[in-house]
Order: sequence, then structure tokens, then C-alpha cells
Amino acid sequence: MKRRPLYSRSSKPRPAGDGPVPGLSPVYIEGPDAAPEGPLLRTRVANWWSGFYARRRAPVLLGGAALIALLIVGAHDLLRPLPEPLTQSTLNAAVNFAIDHRPPQPAATAVAYARIIPSVVRVDGYDPLRPNASGSPDERGGSPNDPTSPSPLHSKSAIPGYENSSVGTGTVIKDDGTILTNLHVAASAAKLRVTFADGTEANASIVGAEPENDMAILKPDKVPDDLQPATLASTAGLNPGDPVLATGFPFGIGPSTSAGIVSGLRREFEEEGRPRLSNLIQFDAAANPGNSGGPLVNMNGEVLGIVTAILNPSGSRTFAGIGFAVPIENAARPVMGESPL
Repeated sequence: MKRRPLYSRSSKPRPAGDGPVPGLSPVYIEGPDAAPEGPLLRTRVANWWSGFYARRRAPVLLGGAALIALLIVGAHDLLRPLPEPLTQSTLNAAVNFAIDHRPPQPAATAVAYARIIPSVVRVDGYDPLRPNASGSPDERGGSPNDPTSPSPLHSKSAIPGYENSSVGTGTVIKDDGTILTNLHVAASAAKLRVTFADGTEANASIVGAEPENDMAILKPDKVPDDLQPATLASTAGLNPGDPVLATGFPFGIGPSTSAGIVSGLRREFEEEGRPRLSNLIQFDAAANPGNSGGPLVNMNGEVLGIVTAILNPSGSRTFAGIGFAVPIENAARPVMGESPL
């Protein structure tokens, strides 16, 4: 702050030439509101900050917190070590680790089996009980003197007065319970009984037949509430070498499934006592007596055909690597019409 000199209040004029007393310096007096410049500035800044903080407390606190967070993040980034450069060996190790630790995937055949099995039924044939050696009916459900007689479905016959005389397979193709099977399965016994995938049992009757394709249509007298019909697939794009699955009840055991490939197309098969069959799918998935009427499916679980026969040049009724199925277009025609797909 500027200081002003002290002058005499006397009204007498100073003689000309008079000046300050030699050897003395002028005396200055501070103004009445004078204060040290540093403390005054601090006081003013403190007063301004107090007022500003009182009026803007929330934004100030929020801004301070944000600033502190930014400082922390910045310090973390500065202190974090630089990542190692990506090399081919590092990339290979990462890929191998991912492959080794990926969850196991089910086989394609397992997926196909899971999709078709709800539509596969067991077809049991029953004939009137035959007398045993004593002349009374044999209540065990099979003939003790016939080694080729299949094992009974139950310890006692499911149909009173009848014995279990044959076993085959059927494929549900409509949700009303319509079942496709082979005619040689359905026509081989006096009475038929089917067992669905959920264990439901029902008597069944033949409501349609097509001998030229060895096909029969069955209708059960009751069906499960959640019955799932099979999905049918066209054989137009089928080729030798395509994978297939055959599911059924070979020798009454099952449901059983076997995997193989399509061995050929448009094959013919003729057996004594049966019509000549043509336009058949040849496959090498294992099939045996009891598989007849079961589905031949692709890896999506879709039905390509109905298993109908096996060929064994030795004359034995066991699988020798050659099986035949009626294409589903022919097999389902009596049910679905001229164009079933």
C-alpha cells in the first residue's frame, strides 16, 4: 500500500528555499484500514471458499470423489506391468488349453437315439396257449419245447389264455398313436400288444396293410398323453456312406440301437413265403429278428426307412452285415397319402 508523507498543519508559508531538515528522512503514516497484504488475501480466499462450498457442497464432494477415482485409476495403469507380446507359441498354448478344458459333447449317435426313442414301441404277438406235456396249458408265456420261442414279456402272459409267441418293433408316426411295423410282424400272431417308451401297454389291431412293401398299420386302444411321433425325412438326398442308426428289440432285448452306414440304394430282396421287395435301402447297422418294423434314422433322429429284412447266405436268422429297410416314402404312403413328406 502506498504511504503518504506527513506535512505540517501550520498555515504559515514555509520560507522559500526551506526543505527537509538535513540528515532526517521523511516520516510516513499507514492508513487506518491498512493490513498486511498476505494475510488479507488468505482471508479473502477462505471466505470465498466457505461461501462457495456452502452453496455447492454436493457437486464439490462429487467432483472430488471423481478426481480421486481418476487419480487411483491412473496410478494403477502406470504401475501395471506391460503385457507380454503375443507369440505363436502363446497362441497355440491358449488354443490347446481351450480344447482340453471344453465340456464333453454327446456323440451324434447318442443325439439321434435320444430323439427317436420316444417314438419306438415294442410289438408283442400272442397266440393261444399250447398244452404242455401233461396236457394242461403252459402258463409261462412260451413253449418249453421250442428253443426258438422268444422270452416272454412278463413272467405271466399279458393276455390271459395267450402266450407270447413273437417280438417285433413299431414306429409311431402320428400323435394319435398310429404305428408302422412290418406286415410279417403284425400278421404272425393272433393278438398284438404294444409297449410305448414310457411303459404304457395297450392292445393293438391292424387297420391297414400294404403287402408289396411288407407294411402294416397298427392302432392301439390307448396311448400316452405325451406321445411323441417320429419326424420323417426324405431319402432323396440319401447316399451310400451316410451314417444311420437302427433301433428296436432284437431277440426281445431293448430298446437297443446300433450304428452303421448306408451300404446301397434301390436294392431288392426276396424270401420264401414273402413278396419280392424292391427299392430298398441297404445298411450295415446290426439288425436281428425283433428289429423288424423299427426305424432306420439319420443323425438328426429323423426316420429314413423301416427295417424289414436281413440277409445271411448261410440261412441263419442272424445278422451278417446286410440289412434292408423300406424307404419312408413307401412305408408311410398308406397312412400319409401319395406324398407322405
